[in-house]
Amino acid sequence: MKKIILVTVCDNHYAVMLAALIKSIEVNHTSDSHIELFIVDDHIDKNNKLKIVNGHTSAKITLNWLPIEQVIPKNLDLPFDTSTFPLNVYIRILISHFIPDYCTRAIYLDVDMIVRKDLLPLWETDLHDKIIAGVVDRSEKVSNPWGGIPNYKELALNPESKYFNSGLLIIDVVKWRGTDLSAKILDCIAYNKKHAGFPDQYGLNVVFADQWHELDPKWNTIAESKDPDPSIIHFIGIKPIYQNFHNNEYYKNEFFNYLNMTAWKGYKPTAGYNQFLNKLSKKLQKLVKSMVKI
Repeated sequence: MKKIILVTVCDNHYAVMLAALIKSIEVNHTSDSHIELFIVDDHIDKNNKLKIVNGHTSAKITLNWLPIEQVIPKNLDLPFDTSTFPLNVYIRILISHFIPDYCTRAIYLDVDMIVRKDLLPLWETDLHDKIIAGVVDRSEKVSNPWGGIPNYKELALNPESKYFNSGLLIIDVVKWRGTDLSAKILDCIAYNKKHAGFPDQYGLNVVFADQWHELDPKWNTIAESKDPDPSIIHFIGIKPIYQNFHNNEYYKNEFFNYLNMTAWKGYKPTAGYNQFLNKLSKKLQKLVKSMVKI
């Protein structure tokens, strides 16, 4: 039997989104392959974790919980960038350090996603000797002044190089393990942090410029898209759990269809300022940690 390895990371604020993601994977997993989902637990409280575990019903999916403190290598320093993204965004860069040795490949999923198709075809994607695969971001090119790589000229990058979104990645763990890629990417972000508005995505695109495999955009369809049948929906920006969500309403309804199969059935979107406060909190946490480190 084939085994599919998935990785995501979640904090307590987005536990509700993790519940919807897991349920969407369960509902649409129609192949006979077994899924191992590794969840890096960024301090999800006991009650929310219990609700997620109790709502998990598929025998074909195993949930593995990994405390975030245990997956960050002691010899690697995480960059204290100036963005509002939490430090847990760097977990995707560290997968090869904590995933079990028997895992030769992994699919990384952002927690603000729902899966609408069986993941086996994605899992079986030929990477054509590349270490990672992803979907072209809405910025499209590294030279895009919004969301690309602002200092691409200084880095001698081709302005026409495609720029990928880091929310969905297929990673050849074996090839990654045989390099110092994690350290190289983290150093890149730390050195160029004033340019790294999307820190993990910035570092990955710099280091893997023109050296990644492009996936069908259906595997990472952003919430403002009009695609009627995406394979994975990615709620970048404002999440459907907030009242000010303003993207595709069909996608929002899809999210709540899955959420209503969980312990969060009947969940009502909260005020949009909650997302702002969460981002501000993450930025302050990074500032405090950076001052302690100094």
